[in-house]
This record gives sequence, C-alpha cells and structure tokens, in this order.
Amino acid sequence: MPSNPNTEDEQASAELETEAIAEAVQSACEAEEAAVSTDPADLEADLAAEKDRVLRLQAEMENLRSRTAREVLNERRYAPLPLIRDLLPAIDNMNRAIEAAPQSEEADQMLEGFELVRQLMVGILKQHQCTEIEALGEPFDPEIHEAILQQPSDETPANHVIQVTEAGYCLHDRVVRPAKVIVSSGPAESQSE
Repeated sequence: MPSNPNTEDEQASAELETEAIAEAVQSACEAEEAAVSTDPADLEADLAAEKDRVLRLQAEMENLRSRTAREVLNERRYAPLPLIRDLLPAIDNMNRAIEAAPQSEEADQMLEGFELVRQLMVGILKQHQCTEIEALGEPFDPEIHEAILQQPSDETPANHVIQVTEAGYCLHDRVVRPAKVIVSSGPAESQSE
C-alpha cells in the first residue's frame, strides 16, 4: 500500500514540534536548576528571610486580633449609649416637675410619684454604669461641662460652677451629655463713686 505523502509530512512535522517542545522544557529545567543555588550560605539567607517574613505576618495577625477584640469590647461597653441619650430628657422633665411641685399644695402626691419614678430611672442608669456628672462647685472643665452663662459671684471663685441648669451624664469614661452650667466670673467689680 502506497503511503500518503501528506500524512508522512504531518507526522514528521509533529515529531519535530514534539522534539522542540521537549528541548524547550529541558532547557527551562536546566535554567531553573542553575538558578537555584545549592550554596549553603544562600540557602541560609533565604531561610532567614522567610522566617522573618513569617514572624512579621504572625505579629501582624496578633495586632489585628487585639485591635478587633478592643473594638468589640468598646462596642459592647457603649451599646446602651443611644438608649441612655433617649432617657435623659425624661429625667430632665421629672427634675423640672419635682422642682416646680413645692410651689403647689395639691402636688404632694404627684411629687412623691415623680421622685419614685426618677429614683427608679436613675437606678437603672447606674446599673448600666451611667452616672451623673458632679458639677456644682467644681472647677469648669470643657470636657464635661457646657457653659451657657458666666456670672459674677462673691461666694464662688472664678471659673467654678455656681449653678447646674441641666445635669450631665457619663457612661463608663465617655461623656454621654455634658452638664449645662453657669460659671462664676469671680467677685463683682465694685463701682467707685
């Protein structure tokens, strides 16, 4: 049977391609082997570099873990903050009602009720580590006080709180709302004749 010249050419071409590919793979392997050093000093340097990289990655992961733990703790710790901010106006209104009640003789029972409700709400706030900022007579601190007025006072030294118009509150160490205060400007200047 006569052989097909096209088939033989195709086979020869395929064999040549296969040989070329094999030679390319062989030369790539030889080049890779030549690139990889068997020198112990180079291997130790590569090993030290990899150890350093691993140590840095471990330190980075530890920092990430501790930062995440801190953020989660703060989120849990200050989670009641919006609720507390919403409750404070109710307590303010109760305080105003309690202050106004002694002016009316009919309000004795209502006053007692307001005082009980106020004590209950303040107790709930304390259970959640929300405390009232002590301001009266204290030196003015812009971190926890909001000055709404400055008045002369003979009894109170300058830059001290002489009156609290709205109580301030802290949750743990964070200010929920600063205390609105009136600050002393010192003794009134006497007018000469």
